[in-house]
Amino acid sequence: MSERKIKSAVLGYGASFQMGKSHAHWMNDTGRMETIAMCDIDATRCVAAEADYPGITTYPCIEEMLKNKDIELVVVITPHNTHYELAMKALNAGKSVVLEKPMCITVQQATDMIEAAKKNNVMLTTFHNRRHDGDFKAIKEVIDKGTIGDVFQIEAFMGGWNHPSHWWRSDKKISGGAMYDWGAHFVDWMLNFMEGQEMESITGFFQKLVWNDVTNEDQTQAIVKFRNGATADLTISTIAMAPKPRFRILGTKGAITDTWSGSFKLHTMVDGIKVEGDVKYKDGTWNLYYVNLAAHMLDGAPLEVTPESSRRVIAVIETAELSSKAGKTLSAPVP
Repeated sequence: MSERKIKSAVLGYGASFQMGKSHAHWMNDTGRMETIAMCDIDATRCVAAEADYPGITTYPCIEEMLKNKDIELVVVITPHNTHYELAMKALNAGKSVVLEKPMCITVQQATDMIEAAKKNNVMLTTFHNRRHDGDFKAIKEVIDKGTIGDVFQIEAFMGGWNHPSHWWRSDKKISGGAMYDWGAHFVDWMLNFMEGQEMESITGFFQKLVWNDVTNEDQTQAIVKFRNGATADLTISTIAMAPKPRFRILGTKGAITDTWSGSFKLHTMVDGIKVEGDVKYKDGTWNLYYVNLAAHMLDGAPLEVTPESSRRVIAVIETAELSSKAGKTLSAPVP
């Protein structure tokens, strides 16, 4: 096991959710990574970073930061539409890159970044930290154990009747659209529930009907058909007055329903009798994301979130919108 520490930098120290501060903490807390630099175009955020992490070096632009030869890893925590340009600069400067989710906006951007990482012999990954959520881990364990048999249908929903906030995440030019925020987590979850299954086609229904003072869609739906015949259906909505479960997962031996309430409902058969029971969520382990990343970079351990798996998420979201515009089902651009 290597004893040296990975020297990292955080790009984007915005005040929203304090994610820059959090990423630095998670990296430093591994004991195998050290945050030595921060970059933000807002000088007040650089001052905040210096107060949070005394001794770090702050930069007003990425170009200046990338001149620091000690930096090995750059964590990009900026609005969605900036991920591609900033990551390409870092990758081509010989730095490994972690992108906050979503990875980017288009499959072509994802492919370009994957190729740039390979060309420059550096790592590329996405902060799909919610693979470490306790609810996801508990559901995944039940699926992996075969308790509900072979999964053939997943339905997922998030939303209600709520006016979107007036900020960049509601601006389609910046965010990419309504499915690129929480939708990126849901798509990643669903693809992991269907682990090992290749995508065949994607159908989308994107609607703009009510909230005309923001540019994101009001409701988005993506339906993925896998080559084994299974389907996954996700709806993200701000105009749904009637509720739905967060997850309804059907298998050949049982089912799972979940309402984000501390436990999920397991439906199965015992000796020919249909039974239902509550399964508690596990504890979350967000800190293990960077533990794995350090082990990968220092010891050659397998990378938990591969860039190819992140590209599949973008493929679902982008293709669903293209399908909606075309009015027909489209082939999945990546399996």
